[in-house]
Amino acid sequence: MSSMNVGDQWRRVRARLHAELGEATFNSWFKQIDLIGIDEGRVMLSVPTRFIRNWIVSHYADRLAKLWADEDAGFSRVDVVVHSEARAEPAPCAEAAPEKEARGDESAAAPAALPREEAVLAAAVPQGFEDAGVGAPLDPRFTFEAFVVGKSNELAHAAARRVAEATDVTFNPLFLYGGVGLGKTHLMHAIAWEIRTRHPERKVLYLSAEKFMYQFVRALRFKDTMAFKQQFRSVDVLMIDDVQFISGKDSTQEEFFHTFNALIDHNRQVIISADRSPSDLEGIEERIRSRLGWGLAADIHPTDYELRLGILQAKADDMMSKNGPISIPPGVLEFLAHRIVSNVRELEGALKRVVAYASLVGRPITLDMAQEVLRDLLRSNDRKITIEEIQRRVAEYYNVRLADMLSARRARAVARPRQVAMYLSKQLTTRSLPEIGRKFGGRDHTTVIHAVRKIDELCSLDSGIEEDVDLLRRMLEGGHGTG
Repeated sequence: MSSMNVGDQWRRVRARLHAELGEATFNSWFKQIDLIGIDEGRVMLSVPTRFIRNWIVSHYADRLAKLWADEDAGFSRVDVVVHSEARAEPAPCAEAAPEKEARGDESAAAPAALPREEAVLAAAVPQGFEDAGVGAPLDPRFTFEAFVVGKSNELAHAAARRVAEATDVTFNPLFLYGGVGLGKTHLMHAIAWEIRTRHPERKVLYLSAEKFMYQFVRALRFKDTMAFKQQFRSVDVLMIDDVQFISGKDSTQEEFFHTFNALIDHNRQVIISADRSPSDLEGIEERIRSRLGWGLAADIHPTDYELRLGILQAKADDMMSKNGPISIPPGVLEFLAHRIVSNVRELEGALKRVVAYASLVGRPITLDMAQEVLRDLLRSNDRKITIEEIQRRVAEYYNVRLADMLSARRARAVARPRQVAMYLSKQLTTRSLPEIGRKFGGRDHTTVIHAVRKIDELCSLDSGIEEDVDLLRRMLEGGHGTG
């Protein structure tokens, strides 16, 4: 049989397997399979691990035999071996080349049974970094070097650094939480990049909770949950972004729970991010919330003025290094840092918008021009006072811990600030009473009604309370952008 015929046959067998099994199952079991050769009707295939070999032999041997029999009347049997075993067994050299051709490998002269681990290391890409399409790609901009550190994120940054640089498992899990656009995903990507650089042999899998759910549902659909479990439980580092997405999705939570436990039990690093602390994750089972709090939970607070200004200065420097000299007056950066307070993404987007406008229309960047270009964004930020910001301001003002204010504690030193924060949330935001209650540790809307009435009453009776509330209101309305 000619080499070309063998290559054509192997291509057709793989194509039929892919069509029958679907993308996820094919990638799990057959993406890393190599054809060693054919000798007297005996087809020799090799795979990277014994686990994959045993699974293919147990579940797909008959189907492989049928597909090969359809292609070759002289076929007798299929043998599947592990790469290391294949190297020890001589294979017909003339028959090995077509496999490389069929796979589109330019290095057709390379040994057919070269272990995939060696090929991966030779390419300087850590094995399983995107794990056969299961993981999400990493943004090259999101590194530790590009992360601007301030008081609001220094704990999360230090913890992320420690985990990325450690040779052993430190905080497990590391749980990063904070509002939208504050840098959680940046830190997640930075950890993955750092591990890639320091420990290229470690298998890192990063993906969103949404993609985790999608992969799990797909595995259920194709009755291939064993492949799913193997993919997620064989990694050295599992990173799942925005875990709040699986809220209310019981089956996905069940699988996440078992995957989490399996990795922790085998001393593998788990890193999770969410928009709130483990104890505040609504719609997530109690046993999962408890386990997410086992390691270190690091909060990323809303940015203050100094950090926003530092981020803008770093971004401006980056723009100048890439695009040449750009004259951005310091007053414009200070203005943006004062006025764009919602999150870092909007802040960086505002600067890019101003620079792009100046470049396209040929106008110098001035404060008046920035105000004109960002008119809609500034108007939006003027009316954006969030419950989270109110809670933080009130906690700082009364010198109580934010966690205590959101807890079930009823001590007066905690209960009064909580009532003030609820009152201001009702006055300064458009949130409904049930929404406000949920933001305060899952309380009922009737608790919010009581707090509003109580503070109204106290303001009319106690000038001290009235002054406190008025000062906090003015801080939030007039100076909430100044940090």
